[in-house]
Amino acid sequence: MSLQTIQVAVFFLFTAAIALATYLKCRGARAAVDSNKEYFLAGGGLSWVFVAGSITLTNLSTDQLVGMNGNQMALLAWWEFAAVCGLIILAKVFLPVYYRNNCTTTTELLEKRYNNKHIRATISIMFLLGNIFIFIPTILYGGSLFMQSMFGVDLHIMVLSVAFAVVGACYAVFGGLRAVAISDTYSGVMLLGMGVLVVVLALIAIDFDFSGIPTERLTLIGDNNSPIPWHTLLTGMIFIQIFYWSTNQTITQRAMASPTIKEAQKGVLAAAAIRFVIIPPMIVLPGIVSYKLYGDVGDAAYGRIVGDVLPVWLSGAFAAAIAAAVLTTFNSILNSSTALYVCDIHEKYISAEPNVKVLSAWVTGVFVIVGLALVPLYAQADSIINTVQQLYGLLSMPILSTFLVGLLFNNVDARAMIFAVISGTTLYAIFSFAWSPFHYIHSMFLTLIFCMVVALAANKFVFGRKASFVDKLA
Repeated sequence: MSLQTIQVAVFFLFTAAIALATYLKCRGARAAVDSNKEYFLAGGGLSWVFVAGSITLTNLSTDQLVGMNGNQMALLAWWEFAAVCGLIILAKVFLPVYYRNNCTTTTELLEKRYNNKHIRATISIMFLLGNIFIFIPTILYGGSLFMQSMFGVDLHIMVLSVAFAVVGACYAVFGGLRAVAISDTYSGVMLLGMGVLVVVLALIAIDFDFSGIPTERLTLIGDNNSPIPWHTLLTGMIFIQIFYWSTNQTITQRAMASPTIKEAQKGVLAAAAIRFVIIPPMIVLPGIVSYKLYGDVGDAAYGRIVGDVLPVWLSGAFAAAIAAAVLTTFNSILNSSTALYVCDIHEKYISAEPNVKVLSAWVTGVFVIVGLALVPLYAQADSIINTVQQLYGLLSMPILSTFLVGLLFNNVDARAMIFAVISGTTLYAIFSFAWSPFHYIHSMFLTLIFCMVVALAANKFVFGRKASFVDKLA
């Protein structure tokens, strides 16, 4: 039996084992009366272990491992350190509000705070635009690129992307959030273990000797020309994390699916601990080592170093872990996107009581087709992670502004907020594509402040309403 045959056999063995374990765990679950709660929030039945596992692996995928290691510098670890702050804010500030308001989607909170369904639908559409046009294609592309560079296969990127899309969609359609979260957790244990092993073996490959690597690739203090200049940590970075971890449906959906707020908080804090201790070395050290071994190879760095340092049979297991990470992140985004469409748009404007499972299947199919069509576009990007972060600024800060204004102020007209969101998106587009006086992280911070000021000003001078600070969060 050839080594490549062993590698492929191990890959399929581990992949099938995760699928079987997920099926066995899910098959005895009792369906909740509310089909939305069952399908999109697992009937409120996720223990803290599955919350932590699902949050960790939903975020940790090829756009992180391939994209961040592709920068081949330590500086990218700041995304993970800042993420710890975002998770703590989710646990202590936002989760209690979501649970008190019995929310299925994060945007449901907006409808309750502004007493208007149109603001909920507007923000849902923005989330959907980001998921469909940015995250889904980059995840499919990153996973396919990794498989190509690790195995050295001649299969076209689109063939691998279609394979990931079909399998991931099956999880999302047939199992709902329960299957997604459980498969996330099982896959996460394997991926974290293998990821740490890759770090150790990569360091051994260079005898723990970082000599010869340029200083700018080892420092945590970025200059003005780096991906993360040090001063951006003082402006937009924390708000990017608050948006991603505390308002983004794909992440918060897991934390909203526990039986109690305490169980959910325990899971989120466990995810924060994992993110602080384990993830930073995984997303920077292999890339730095690959720079010493191969030079500046960009996004191909991670797949190449993994293929070189792992034994063949273990590389098959690691490929299974990466495939699981791609699938779980992909199906997590599909499930949350479907939740946004079904709960915030279809049920509000088309039909109040649809067949959730059938409708979700059709919607998922459309999202998958659009995402696949965009994969070739992202294949031309210089850096996956930097491209994603910069593009998502068009949506993230205007969206976050609606949550902050809604939580901090009473008596704000939803029309003022919608106008501010459109204005803020336009401003960031100008900063990004027409006039770029600042780093994009600074531009995101300025966009957030601009949106909040415009909303409050329009509320007073256009709609004649005076906002007032809330006594305590709703």
